[in-house]
Amino acid sequence: MKVFRIGRTAAVLSVAALALAACGSDNATNAAADTESSDSALTGTLSGAGASSQASAMDAWIAGFAKANPNASIQYSPDGSGAGREALLAGGVQFAGSDAYLKDEEVEASLGTCGPDGALHVPAYISPIAIAFNLDGVDELNLDADTIAGIFRGEISTWNDPAIASQNEGTELPATAITVVHRSDESGTTENFTEYLAAAAPDVWTTEASGEWPAELDGQENAQGTSGVVSAASSTDGAITYADASAVGSMGTVAVKVGDEYVAYTADAAAKAVEASTPVKGEGRPELDMAMELARDTTESGAYPVVLVSYHLYCTTYDSQETVDLIKAFGSYVVSEEGQAAASEAAGNAPMSAALQEQAAKAIESIKAAS
Repeated sequence: MKVFRIGRTAAVLSVAALALAACGSDNATNAAADTESSDSALTGTLSGAGASSQASAMDAWIAGFAKANPNASIQYSPDGSGAGREALLAGGVQFAGSDAYLKDEEVEASLGTCGPDGALHVPAYISPIAIAFNLDGVDELNLDADTIAGIFRGEISTWNDPAIASQNEGTELPATAITVVHRSDESGTTENFTEYLAAAAPDVWTTEASGEWPAELDGQENAQGTSGVVSAASSTDGAITYADASAVGSMGTVAVKVGDEYVAYTADAAAKAVEASTPVKGEGRPELDMAMELARDTTESGAYPVVLVSYHLYCTTYDSQETVDLIKAFGSYVVSEEGQAAASEAAGNAPMSAALQEQAAKAIESIKAAS
């Protein structure tokens, strides 16, 4: 079993080099020690990597944690969910951020890295995925799942296509060509988005949901990370993409048809969709694991089903009590009312419910040091 050792000086990542960055970027972030007095005895550094969707929230968590624990720090490199999971399973980081839960084969791999109970999913960040577009003079469009799937498959190729126009009477739509921009890296956001398409528009989106964009849809534009696709779409007339809602800026967005109504993305609408989730079952998952299956094809009024639950992945067992103390302190702050409020203020995501926070805190408390 590989377990992690962390000393009183900064841990060194064995994955891509960490570069310190400003809030909201797709580069690494680091908590500088706060000079305010604190009674915290925590020391050392935790290193993490993963979902870029969490970048703004992570900056807020790192700052809040540093203020309360000036002798401890957190490093996080937002390289994408796939990279984060790979880094955790390789023993390169102490925790990972991921917009998708571990597949069965990854769960099995975690048993060798994280102890006999493997890795633990703890939801940290709930947010709608915005379907965002760059179309002069148009700020919002109504679209059903079949139309969204047809656009991203390239089967609907101009903005004045009848499938779009029929759902947006009174909106002047140009004949501008649609440019699809998707993630080039393995991405939990891609996996969540394609899960929605596969569940809500199965007759159109016939490709299996995956964190990697379908290879057969060649000829489309692509970019690395959340900021990459947003930048590419923002600078391309007629472009459309999918990204964490906190990152899309001034681009137009899609209200998604759910049942008989069109639902715009909001934090509350995303949280409502999460309420309908069910636990992921499977051999090798810890008893208190919180991986969720989301109801992508829900027809519940007011729910926005294009949503991601971004997890923090921790080992259930670390090799030192010092590491466990740091993990528990940081993880508990993230899921606390204070931590969730800090993330929501920074990123506009949906804070977890009190019941979910309580469940998450219990899961974090179960993390232990190897005997």
